[in-house]
Formats: sequence, structure tokens, C-alpha cells
Amino acid sequence: MFGNIYEGKKVIITGNTGFKGSWLTVWLLKLGAEVIGISKDIPTDPSMFKKLKLLKKIKHYSEDIRNLDTLIKIISKEQPDFVFHLAAQAIVSTSYSNPIETISTNVIGTNNVLEVLRIYDKPCVGVIITSDKCYDNVEWVWGYRETDMLGGKDIYSGSKAAAEAVFKSYYHSFFKTTENNILIATARAGNVIGGGDWALDRIVPDCMRSWSENKIVDIRNPHATRPWQHVLEPLSGYLSLGKQLIVNHTINGESFNFGPKSDNNYTVKKLLEDLSSYWNFDNYPAAFSISDSVKFYEAGLLKLNCDKALTHLKWLPTLDYAKLIEFVGEWYFKYYRSECDMFKFTSNQIDEYINIAKSKNIEWIE
Repeated sequence: MFGNIYEGKKVIITGNTGFKGSWLTVWLLKLGAEVIGISKDIPTDPSMFKKLKLLKKIKHYSEDIRNLDTLIKIISKEQPDFVFHLAAQAIVSTSYSNPIETISTNVIGTNNVLEVLRIYDKPCVGVIITSDKCYDNVEWVWGYRETDMLGGKDIYSGSKAAAEAVFKSYYHSFFKTTENNILIATARAGNVIGGGDWALDRIVPDCMRSWSENKIVDIRNPHATRPWQHVLEPLSGYLSLGKQLIVNHTINGESFNFGPKSDNNYTVKKLLEDLSSYWNFDNYPAAFSISDSVKFYEAGLLKLNCDKALTHLKWLPTLDYAKLIEFVGEWYFKYYRSECDMFKFTSNQIDEYINIAKSKNIEWIE
């Protein structure tokens, strides 16, 4: 898988204690990588990182990526072959209450990772994760391409657009030359759901917390349509991108979208109706109610055009909507209602995901 490119390699993940970082850690361990994590804290309680006991399976640094000197020391000591930069302040509501934290983490933190790579003296691949929110969302019905305008009406979106601007300037200033040891690219994805996410003000975690206690959850914007995708979809894209940067240097400095199939666009209400079935609700009004309260501005539909990832990475999304619901619903139900070994269950979901990709002859699996 992925040409065995990660087997025996040192891989640093910033933000490894978060939702995406925990899933990526499990997958890289399965691929035979030596994983080193950098994260300033464990961002949620409950925590997937803690539940899967990942601290015992990797080397971990409790450090803030905004501390450049510390980051330089870690990279110099560990000598990584790959860096996946996921560390971020990723909650839109928090960006309103604490804009400085959001901007400093998402912009200065990304700048620091790029600066460390600039002065690193060993060949290394850097995959910089931003967000689909980096696009200036004018809410058109077709998908945004990587060449479309960046921007944002909220602080979180603006911080991600700014991180992309910093990336572009670093690439053209330092990483574009053929003599350079560093190969870098950015990855953009959004509306990611999956087991193990307990972030605040996200619809699926909010529901799972409430439903686990047999409580009704208040939702806003029930008719908002989102292109839902399981967390393993963009992660397969990130891992494909890391591989292809080594085998195809022409994509150095590029950006790639990773989004779901177009038929995975469903309303919030539809998503929750389907997920609530795993909690044995007789009908969906028993699972959630609709609130008129909207605490902050939220953009409407934002779709991604992923043709570039198909062309250069042979990447396609794998799961249909029904399987997406099954993966998410079963993970949380196992967590809250059984004594299941969640590391093993998570690993098994990755195996199932891979087998589905194989059955569909999706080329990134090779």
C-alpha cells in the first residue's frame, strides 16, 4: 500500500492528539512507520488519543508549534522523513471568541513548520494540511478548484487562507529549486466526520454526547447541505500525496483538494436522522430539536472539485453515503455502549476501508 513508502520511515505528525491526527497515527503505525507526535495538549475530553492509548505506541512531544526554537530542536533530533502538519485551531466558534489564538496557531504555527523545513539539511516531505475553508466562498453550486480565489468572511477561514499564502511564498522563495531537499504540498478538505471526534460546536460530536446520555440535542440550520466525508477519505489523500511527492517531483509546491462524491451532499437533518438509528430512537424528533439560535456566521454549501487529485495522485473517494453512516454510527456506539478494544476496532475500520477501495480498483491503494 502506498508503494510501502512509509515502512520503516520516521514520520512527524503535528496535532497528533486531535481527531484527524489520531486516525492518521493509527494508519501510519499499520504501515510500519515510526510515528513522532508534536501537540501542545489533548484538545478534547473524551479523547480518541487517550482512548486508543496512542501515547504508549509512539514518541510524543507536548510542545506548541508556535515555539520555533523548540520545533527546530525536535526536528533536528528526530531527523524525520515525512512531516504531516495538522496542528491547528480548527473550531469556527472559537475563532470568534479567540481570534488571536486562531491566527497565531494557524498562521504563525504553519510558518514555523515551513521555517524548520527550510533550515533542515536532510531530504524530507512536508504535507501541510489547511482546509476547504481557505476558499473565498461565494456559495456557488459547482466545486472550487485549487486555482480559485482564497479568502474568508470569518477568522478561521481567513487564517487558513493566510496559511496558504505563507506556504506559497515559502515554496517560491526556498523550495522551488531543484537543489532543494524538501518537497512540499498543501491539502484541503472539510466537513470531515468519523468516530473519535469530540470537538465542541460540531454537529456529530454534539449529537453523540447527548445521545449517549439519552438526551435530545438542539441543532441549528437543519436544512444546510454539506458534502459529508469520512475522516479516512482525506487521510488516504494525504498519504497518497506524501508518496507522490517522492515519485513525482513535478507536483512539488502544489495544492490538492480532497472531497467526497457529489452524491454525498445531504442536509444536516438527513445526516442526523440516519445516525440516530444507531441509538434506537423510535423517530428522529426524539433525537433532536431545531433551534432558532445561530451564534455566529456560518457559510453555506462549499463543494470541492477534486479532478486534480485524480489526475496527479490517482485519488478518488471510497465510501458511499450508507457506508459513511455505518462507519460513524458504529464507532460511537461501540465506544459508548460496549467494552470494545477501540484501537483494534479503529484499525479494523481502516482495514475495511482499504478492502472497499481494493474492490473498487481505486489506484491510490497500490
